[in-house]
Amino acid sequence: MTINRPGLPGDLPAAEELWARWALVAVLEADTEAEGHGVHRSGHWIDEEGLHLDDGGCTWWTFAPVGGGRHVLYGEDESSAVKWHEPAVDMLAQGPDWLPYETLRDLVGSWELGCVYWSADGTWARAPYPEDLDDDGLDCGMSRFTDRPKFLDLLLYGTWDGCRCAPFEDRQETAAALLDAAARRGLTPGALEDVVAGCSCGRWDLPAMLRALDLSGLAQGAPAASPVRG
Repeated sequence: MTINRPGLPGDLPAAEELWARWALVAVLEADTEAEGHGVHRSGHWIDEEGLHLDDGGCTWWTFAPVGGGRHVLYGEDESSAVKWHEPAVDMLAQGPDWLPYETLRDLVGSWELGCVYWSADGTWARAPYPEDLDDDGLDCGMSRFTDRPKFLDLLLYGTWDGCRCAPFEDRQETAAALLDAAARRGLTPGALEDVVAGCSCGRWDLPAMLRALDLSGLAQGAPAASPVRG
């Protein structure tokens, strides 16, 4: 799936699909030591507020449920020209009343926000953009999740980075199976235990992975993620 520059609401997959892919990375990258880093954490992770990613440099994003099957996606990439545009772009224009406005306005006020998208009833939306806006950062931020082959590359070359205990073909098969399980909300503790059991280098943190799985909603019967605060 191609993401336009600037992004269009139709560029994003269904919120449930985006959640499954992002949450799977967060589960696999879970790390006990990193859990205490809060907003200073990098990588992909999940907490009570939602899903996060931060590359430690120019990209950060949050994807959060707000109840009733609704979600909000917001963040920034250095490619975004929204906050620098003249005249100013109101990233919250035409937003529904259920957005976490306090959080978003604080980010706007501190010049930390690049764009905001929201999803309800299976449809994504965002504020109107001026015709001369070049980019809002959505492509650089979210393209890793929108295409299955690219997402599997993220798993194999990012999440599996540092672990070469299993042959590449086996890692390919495992990554695809984990993605399919996450998509159908059938990811099991046993599947994560198998990943860890096949590793002798200490790459994985199973206790943290299981805690993340509990928050993710990817396991059958797991509680839904908590609504974002704001």
